[in-house]
Amino acid sequence: MAREILPVADRAQVRAYARRLTLKYPRELGLALALHALAAIAGLVAPRMLGDLVDGLAKGRADLHVDTVALAIAVFVAAQAVLVRFAVYASSRLGEKVLAELREDFVGRVLALPLSTVERAGSGDLITRTSRDVDALSRSVRHAVPETLIAVVTGAFVVGAVILVGPVMAVPSLVAVPLLWGATRWYLNRARDGYLRENAAYADMTEGLAETVEGARTIEALGLEARRRARTDRDIARSFAAERYTLGLRMVWFPAVEFGYVVPVVATLLIGGLLSIEGWVTVAQVTTATLYVQQLIDPLDRLLSWVDELQVGGASMARLLGVANVPDDRVAGDARPVGEELKVSGVRYAYREGHDVLHGIDLDVRPGERLAMVGPSGAGKSTLGRLIAGVHAPASGSVTVGGVPLAELPLAELRGHVALVTQEHHVFRGTLRDNLLIARPDASDAEMRRALEAVDAWEWVAALPEGLDSAVGSGRTAISPAQAQQLALARLVLADPHTLVLDEATSLIDPRAARHLERSLAAVLDGRTVIAIAHRLYTAHDADRVAVVEDGRVSELGSHDELVAAGGAYAALWDSWHGTAR
Repeated sequence: MAREILPVADRAQVRAYARRLTLKYPRELGLALALHALAAIAGLVAPRMLGDLVDGLAKGRADLHVDTVALAIAVFVAAQAVLVRFAVYASSRLGEKVLAELREDFVGRVLALPLSTVERAGSGDLITRTSRDVDALSRSVRHAVPETLIAVVTGAFVVGAVILVGPVMAVPSLVAVPLLWGATRWYLNRARDGYLRENAAYADMTEGLAETVEGARTIEALGLEARRRARTDRDIARSFAAERYTLGLRMVWFPAVEFGYVVPVVATLLIGGLLSIEGWVTVAQVTTATLYVQQLIDPLDRLLSWVDELQVGGASMARLLGVANVPDDRVAGDARPVGEELKVSGVRYAYREGHDVLHGIDLDVRPGERLAMVGPSGAGKSTLGRLIAGVHAPASGSVTVGGVPLAELPLAELRGHVALVTQEHHVFRGTLRDNLLIARPDASDAEMRRALEAVDAWEWVAALPEGLDSAVGSGRTAISPAQAQQLALARLVLADPHTLVLDEATSLIDPRAARHLERSLAAVLDGRTVIAIAHRLYTAHDADRVAVVEDGRVSELGSHDELVAAGGAYAALWDSWHGTAR
């Protein structure tokens, strides 16, 4: 079975949410139901008139006016067509409103996800929920819900009409109920879990493909093509098996349902004929009841045909609503920071239980200090940086700002104290201005220009045909990775937090340009606390203090000169890097 990362809502949650969302628009719902009811009533007139006509002809009545009956039937059929048109339109408008509400709600839920959860979940599951599941739910809301509404209303009126024709004539139409009920119940008991497995398997496949594409150069360099192909084959096989299972359910259910459509018509005609011979019912009743039962096939077929789509939509809604079941990683307290001193005390952290990445780290960062964190890859520098930025909460110990644990600060307030910039940057589809205003919506053009100048980006921005109004992002003006990094740093300047955690934030920029950029940033951010995680040791050389992280511990702490003089791990790193740099 495919791995499920984010939670899935249960049936009760899905039903409650769908009910609340639908009843949120009572006027639109009432109008749609009324129009469908009128259309169903108009459709019931023709069978009744045909039944009376057949009965009259059988009795040899001379006062029959066939042309008048035919004209009346044509009028009611036309009226039904007009009413159906407006009923479908009203249902579709209601569906679009419900869909818009659901999409906006889902976007809010996704944006409220804790960043630590997003990082652990990876891209595959979220991409699948925001694309495949949203598309599936859109089909259900736009088509399945209106069609089901039509079927339920029409079917109810047709059943009522059969009973009014003669209760005894309604009995043959019930012959197929056990078959339809049993087959549908069997299907529904299995379909939801089947579609959830199908979507989860697709999420795994999407994540694997995304990783392969993003890491194509690394895969090629390390000769991992066969391993990635094997991973993709396994993911495709799981997805295929999950889809084959749901297809198997449909292959059993659909034939049973199709057979169930025919039986009531045959039974009504046959039993009705026998009852007519015995004189218990009239020919008119038999004819009308048979036509009504024949007419019942359409709403019944419509209803059962869209049940499958509703199952797909229900599974997708369960996955979309499940995002809200992710527990918040912040418990806001009443205390407010006093000052901006960052203090890390006895911090331990593990991505997997029992496999600590950080082992009891203690670190005090003074306000206004520039602290560099260096060390070998995999030592825990980035993890520590994320804890200091409040992205993750420590498994034990504490990370505080002004004496208040970061995990107790509301996210909006936290980002006013500490902000993180990594080497992974995203340029949103829109203008450069839009991308900058994300950090501070009220920023003026002059402030945006100063921020871009601080990160050495104004020159290339000004060279664009439309400057700040140039369209960037997917399918727009291409932005290089280095320029994307500069935009991220410009956002940071505009946001103006007191403490900045820079995790290889200039790694994609040319080393000489990067050093110039860091010095420009230092001037702009004078008075702010800066914690820089870097492999380029000139960052450490310019810092007030250097923390050397090895094997999840701070092994050395001091100024550049003090650590070089101590002749320890940092001195060895500096000698190695400085010799290479020359």
